[in-house]
Amino acid sequence: MANITMRQAITDALREEMHRDENVFVMGQEVGVWGGTYAVTKGFYDEFGPRRVRDTPISEMAIGGAATGAAMNGLRPVAEFMTMNFAFLALDAIVNHAAKVHYMFGGQIKAPVVFRAPGGGGRQLGATHSHTPDALFAHFPGLKVVSPSTPYDAKGLLKAAIRSDDPVLFIEHHTLYQIRGEVPDEDYTVPIGVSDIKREGSDVTLIAYAQGMSAAMEAAERLAREGVEAEVVDLRSLRPLDMGPAINSFKKTFKAVIVEEGYRSYGIGSEIAARLQEEAFDFMDAPIKRVAQLEVPLPYSQELEQSALINADRVTAAVREVL
Repeated sequence: MANITMRQAITDALREEMHRDENVFVMGQEVGVWGGTYAVTKGFYDEFGPRRVRDTPISEMAIGGAATGAAMNGLRPVAEFMTMNFAFLALDAIVNHAAKVHYMFGGQIKAPVVFRAPGGGGRQLGATHSHTPDALFAHFPGLKVVSPSTPYDAKGLLKAAIRSDDPVLFIEHHTLYQIRGEVPDEDYTVPIGVSDIKREGSDVTLIAYAQGMSAAMEAAERLAREGVEAEVVDLRSLRPLDMGPAINSFKKTFKAVIVEEGYRSYGIGSEIAARLQEEAFDFMDAPIKRVAQLEVPLPYSQELEQSALINADRVTAAVREVL
């Protein structure tokens, strides 16, 4: 076991998969000589050469289209967008082509492409570079959407995504690159579409993913010092969405707080709350609470930005309400 950062876990997954399968290659703005915006592909250009580490024009539409076309022709591209906000420019390639081609051609054509993109707020990148549009992409069938919260999950999910015959949007939260965790030395994958219980408890269920897990876990530790044991469920994948662990936990605790960095309206939390109500209504002892980002464009000012984002204080307050 190695204790490494999430950035290193993603780098290791990419490198190992490129050594395992010569059809895997990376592409994107400055992924080659520069080594990637967040240094995930640092050294790859010298190690694998320009054929498999391809710097692209500053055009997300071109990146998305070229990656989708390459995947349809038998390669396994991993396309990096500098930020999730720029993926909007590739929306047609991602949701109209990559996500649909297998279905529309009766299974004759596959698009095994991975779109990697850092997203979320918390780094003072301004309103146009701090979106959390996860729910938008998770809306479309045919596209798998994952967003890990730990180095272990990041490496295992990225390996699974690269080996998948379906297109995968792999969301990496800006603020999680430096977190550390135990990662096995041997090869492994984490199945896409399987939630995970990160902390067991009996009094309330906290459901989160990505950066929301940081707030949920911190809140759970605080609550434990007050005698309240929270069970924390990490969704890990947004499509397919595995509600089994969350529903089973809710049937045990009878109360739930959903934590997401996206906006509360029309968000991931709305879907989870609806599923809990539909599938476990008889176990509900209190209204389901949702903790989400304030519905404003995120300010550049650090103090104002932090005041709009989710945190352990807001999660703790929500738990006290449902209790």
